[in-house]
Amino acid sequence: MISLDIIKQSTFIHVCFAISYFTSGLALSMVQATLWFSLRPFNKRLYRKINYYLAYSLNSQLVFMSQWWARTKMSVYIKKDEYDKYYGKEHGYLFMNHSFEIDWLMGWHFCDVIQVLGNCKAYAKKSIQYMPPIGWMWKFSEFVFLERSFDKDKEIIKKQIKEICDYPDPVWLLMTPEGTRFTKKKHEASLKFAKEKNLPLLKHHLTPRTRGFTTSLPHFRGKIPAIYNIQLAFDKDAKNPPTITSLLYGKQVHAHLYIERIPVENVPEDEAAASQWVHDLFVVKDKMAESFQNTGDFFLESGVERIEPFQYPVRIYSLINTLGWAVITLTPMMYYLMGLLLSGRLLYFSIGVAIFFGFYVILQKSIGMSKISQGSSYGTEKK
Repeated sequence: MISLDIIKQSTFIHVCFAISYFTSGLALSMVQATLWFSLRPFNKRLYRKINYYLAYSLNSQLVFMSQWWARTKMSVYIKKDEYDKYYGKEHGYLFMNHSFEIDWLMGWHFCDVIQVLGNCKAYAKKSIQYMPPIGWMWKFSEFVFLERSFDKDKEIIKKQIKEICDYPDPVWLLMTPEGTRFTKKKHEASLKFAKEKNLPLLKHHLTPRTRGFTTSLPHFRGKIPAIYNIQLAFDKDAKNPPTITSLLYGKQVHAHLYIERIPVENVPEDEAAASQWVHDLFVVKDKMAESFQNTGDFFLESGVERIEPFQYPVRIYSLINTLGWAVITLTPMMYYLMGLLLSGRLLYFSIGVAIFFGFYVILQKSIGMSKISQGSSYGTEKK
């Protein structure tokens, strides 16, 4: 009998994932595009209600890979009374360290638990919106796409923050102030910049770029009630690295997710003071990262108030959604491919192999884009 581990490592199964995900993504994006032009101009609220489920349907397929396929373990450190009162019940502005290949997916994993996955949004490079299917999905979900030109971006931020604050259901908007993922080379450039500007020297984070936040703050103050400070870590000596490849091969990782709810009124209104507030926050985040690296515990050496982790129920909907799309997309696709491969004609056989190989290449390209080495440069742009 073939073991489950062998099945999870099968290239054929991985390509089936790719076929189902990309095909369903294109179908969902087409529905979004139709509603964007036909419904949104007349009833924006209804469009956003419907779009929640369209976005969830695509995003949850990746959450399935984490939750059910790889059986990811997640220890969540949140004040329980705040969790019951606020989480998933209000708009939130998220600060998250950008240290791992799958940090965003761990965030999605948690967002599924509190039922805001379909309304997760982020600041992203403008070029991403042209990448099917995820970029199209984000475009029609009203993500904040930036051009890396402050004069243009400040107007984009003003417009998009206003749109997001107008959503009928809770939205979580992610900002990664570091701007790109942590690597040794980028860290060296970050330290050089921090020394030049007399900013705190961080050991485990890049110096945060604060202008996006301070530009956004006046537009969401009074509308988004809280900033959620998120610190993510993985066991230092874990057998499996925290990567998309590990999850795709069904290899379990253990994420530690600390989330602190900070009322927006605690942030200074003055731009310079707000910028300093971000730097001070990252000093604390750095102490937590140092403590975790040394002891496997966020709190032991950081001075941050200890919060005990708690377990949450895993929702079954990502499993149901993914299996549903697998049936809808793979049944006709496999029937068509097998017809080509077993046709007995070299041309048809070659077409079938080319289609299968094409999805394999798309899968590998997508994994490559998520790798840390593919992140944007640090220190080459104005902060």
